[in-house]
Amino acid sequence: MEAVNYVQEQLAKKLDYPKFRAGDNVAVSYRIIEGSKERIQIFRGNVIQIKGEGATKTFTVRKISSGVGVERIFPLFSPNIAGIEVLKRGKVRRARLFYLRGAIGHKARIKEKKYIRTEKK
Repeated sequence: MEAVNYVQEQLAKKLDYPKFRAGDNVAVSYRIIEGSKERIQIFRGNVIQIKGEGATKTFTVRKISSGVGVERIFPLFSPNIAGIEVLKRGKVRRARLFYLRGAIGHKARIKEKKYIRTEKK
């Protein structure tokens, strides 16, 4: 088992993505290759789960597009991901937010975490 972990660590690039968790609103920039052209497209939505460990770690992002829910699973160590930006921190108490699939309107919203910064003298 140690050999498998060693190989996964070597294959997984050390990427400096921001730390995020389920409930956070993120913008994932990923490369799309169409023929000989390459462009970057942004997928904005809420993280509903983070799954896996090491090189096989994935996260699922859900957004509503024209009234239809769209989910996309991204491998964290994919070379096609150009960047991840955390837009909002969500206030949730679960690691898997599958209940958002059945929620409509106001119930489908996630409250934003409010940070209180205290300065020490």
